Amino acid sequence: MRSGRASGAPGGAASGGGCQTRCAAADRARCGMPSSGEFDAALKGAYEKYRDLTEGRNADYIPSLATVDPKLFGIAVVTVNGDAYEIGDARHPFAVESISKVFTLCRVIQDLGARAVEEKIGVNATGLPFNSVMAVELLQARSVNPFVNAGAMAAVSLVPGKSAADRWGRIIGTLNDFAGSRLSVDEVVYRCESQTNLHNRAIALLLKSYGRLYADPDEALDLYTRQCSVAVTARDLAVMGATLAAGGVNPITGRRVVDSRHVPKVLAMMITSGLYENSGLWLYRTGLPAKSGVGGGILAVVAGKYAVAAFSPPLDGAGNSVRGQKAVQFIAETLGANRMGLPAGW
Repeated sequence: MRSGRASGAPGGAASGGGCQTRCAAADRARCGMPSSGEFDAALKGAYEKYRDLTEGRNADYIPSLATVDPKLFGIAVVTVNGDAYEIGDARHPFAVESISKVFTLCRVIQDLGARAVEEKIGVNATGLPFNSVMAVELLQARSVNPFVNAGAMAAVSLVPGKSAADRWGRIIGTLNDFAGSRLSVDEVVYRCESQTNLHNRAIALLLKSYGRLYADPDEALDLYTRQCSVAVTARDLAVMGATLAAGGVNPITGRRVVDSRHVPKVLAMMITSGLYENSGLWLYRTGLPAKSGVGGGILAVVAGKYAVAAFSPPLDGAGNSVRGQKAVQFIAETLGANRMGLPAGW
């Protein structure tokens, strides 16, 4: 177990974001922020309870993910104050995969506005798997929402830029700003996914035929594949989630990454579509905005307070980390996470 001030970019932690996003230690009881001891105990409890769980299986349709050690398990929490807590393999890098969709959505909504996302991509949940072609054909919005593969490719095609390199610079720059550190593409994962993404290529071409892809299909597919291949740790994800929890201000760098008015829209998408066709079940159990990825990561946000991230490669049938879900749910219940924005004691 490691705890203390989070660090990211050179220079370490920096204050920022205004008093509205922060709670001094003396005000923890008033604002409902758990104490350091409570955070430590919750992470330890979740880790010990689920470390030996063997349910689920790695994403074997991507060979580079199939070979990741299924025993890896790490959890991290970062608060809006920049305090960090972690246990297990919280510093082990893994492919961010679909969790990257949250931050590209932030990029698009910041650059083009919330209405553009609604009109050009869509915001409704599909109730179908994340890579469903049927969803594109059955639903009038076609790309449907930014958290399924179709909508995510539409999102990267909307990122402003004169070239693919310009768009990629904005995408990775946004990921870096949320993490408060420099992230990089796992080239092994990127090459592997590029060689096995024929299904997504078909979706991209289908979207283009419906006028719902806004750049060259091959370019959009490559940008999407590359963003999914970025390597992160559970610690990185917790900082990224804490930036959303703090209303768009990174608690480590003090830098505003996305306007506060856009954050509720992003959290709403996490609530309705963050865990694919199991999003309703997740919301019923936790009440928290969250996003998963087939690399084994999961990120949940407790608005105004903290974010929880977990990493464990074995997935359920919908593509969500089995241990990750259980660990985050355990921590939320143990800490009395303020579900759905309801007042304490509701």
